[in-house]
Amino acid sequence: MADLDEIPIFPLPQVVLFPRVACPLHIFEPRYRQMAEASLAGSGCVGMVTVPPEHIDDMGGDPPVFDVGCEGRIVESQRLEDGRYNVLLMGTHRFRIESEPPRAEGQLYRVARVEPLGEILDEQDVERVGTLRQRALDLLAALIERASGGKQRFDPAPFENDDDIAAVNTLCQMLDLDPPEKQGLLEESRVAERLDRLVGLLEFRMAQLSSAPGGAQRTVH
Repeated sequence: MADLDEIPIFPLPQVVLFPRVACPLHIFEPRYRQMAEASLAGSGCVGMVTVPPEHIDDMGGDPPVFDVGCEGRIVESQRLEDGRYNVLLMGTHRFRIESEPPRAEGQLYRVARVEPLGEILDEQDVERVGTLRQRALDLLAALIERASGGKQRFDPAPFENDDDIAAVNTLCQMLDLDPPEKQGLLEESRVAERLDRLVGLLEFRMAQLSSAPGGAQRTVH
C-alpha cells in the first residue's frame, strides 16, 4: 500500500471536487472555521468528501461519506470579521479514505488517513479521449441551446487550451449533475472511462429533454 497522508476532511452533500479544478467555498460552521484556520497555518490542504443523499439529515454530526474524495489546496482566502472564511480551493489529486483517527483534544473537525490516487491516461487512450471530448462539448452546446429555447449559446473557447485531464474534470465539476452521478465520475480512475460515462450522462439528459412535453427545462451548467 502507498504511504498514507493525514488531512482534514470537509464533508458536504452537494459538492464534488475534481483534480485541477477550482471550487469557491464559504465556511461558516465553527468546526470548519477551525479547520480552515489550521489548514492555512499548515499545509493549506483540505480533503473534500461527499455525503450520500440518504445521510443529509446527519450533517449536524459526523455523517458517513463516500470513500473517494479529492484533496484541494487553498489558493485564496479571506477571513471575515466574524470569523467566517471565503476560500478558493484548487483540486490537486483524488484519494481514498483508509481510516479516521480519533480527534485531538479541542479539535472540532474530522481528520482522515488517505491513500493518494492518480489519474490514468494511457497513450493508447489519447485518440479516444479526443473524440469523446469533442462529443461532450457538442452535447453540452446542444443541451444549453435546447434548455434555453435557443437564447443561450455555449462557448467552447475556455476548453481549447486545456489538456485532456483538465478539460474532462472541469466538465465533470461544472455540469449540473446529481452529486451521486458526479461521485461516480470522480471514482473512475481512467480518464477515458470517466469521459465515456460523462458522455453517457449527457446523452441521457438530451434524451430526457427531447422526450419531455415542450422540452422541459433543467439547468445543465
